[in-house]
Amino acid sequence: MQGCAEPVLRPEIRAATVRLLERCGYQVSFAPGEACCGALTHHMGREAEALAAARRNVEAWSREIEAGLEAIVITASGCGTTIKDYGYMLRDDPLYAEKAARVSALAKDVSEVIEAAGLPARVEIPARIVAYHPPCSIQHGQKLTTGPQNLLRAAGFTVKLPADSHLCCGSAGTYNIFQPEIAGQLGARKAQTLEALWPDVVATGNIGCAVQIGQHSGLPVAHIVELLDWATGGPAPAGL
Repeated sequence: MQGCAEPVLRPEIRAATVRLLERCGYQVSFAPGEACCGALTHHMGREAEALAAARRNVEAWSREIEAGLEAIVITASGCGTTIKDYGYMLRDDPLYAEKAARVSALAKDVSEVIEAAGLPARVEIPARIVAYHPPCSIQHGQKLTTGPQNLLRAAGFTVKLPADSHLCCGSAGTYNIFQPEIAGQLGARKAQTLEALWPDVVATGNIGCAVQIGQHSGLPVAHIVELLDWATGGPAPAGL
């Protein structure tokens, strides 16, 4: 998935993802016609807009599925949670229910795809301590609680979790826009518990979390794929 916020804010995440997937033996393509996943309008209760976005993407990805697509790889877990729900969101649409269910079944967080494929051969990089922030959309929405951490450890990093790893960083889709004061408090607390681990870098799997934590901490923040890419032959993420 190309996404809409991530390529503007952190285009290096997509570049790292493509390199990593290609090292795993995959051919990477981008679906013409794909656009915003609809998560943010869905959060706001603007159902008609959210369903229109879902239908547009279902159409785009269905064309790719017919051509042999094996997985829809998503690097922003906030988007992934919604796309995995397309089948439910469009369950009563006679024209889209079946296609949406097929799309949801193929939707995968990038960590799931790398874990299934197996991490490519490692290269020699400096030892680094990683503070891993599991996004709410990963651990609570998609129930992916161990895969990202295991991949980072397999890549040679020392991984630590903050004491409040089960709690939100305050980004939460549109929450940081509509409730900036509380979101700011959550972000400051999350930054404090991450910094208490004395890491070299914070890793996460969602662009919203990365931006939110970066606003409250002086630590470098990277997507897990940037670190996995670095450990298997790619460039070091910014700040490292």
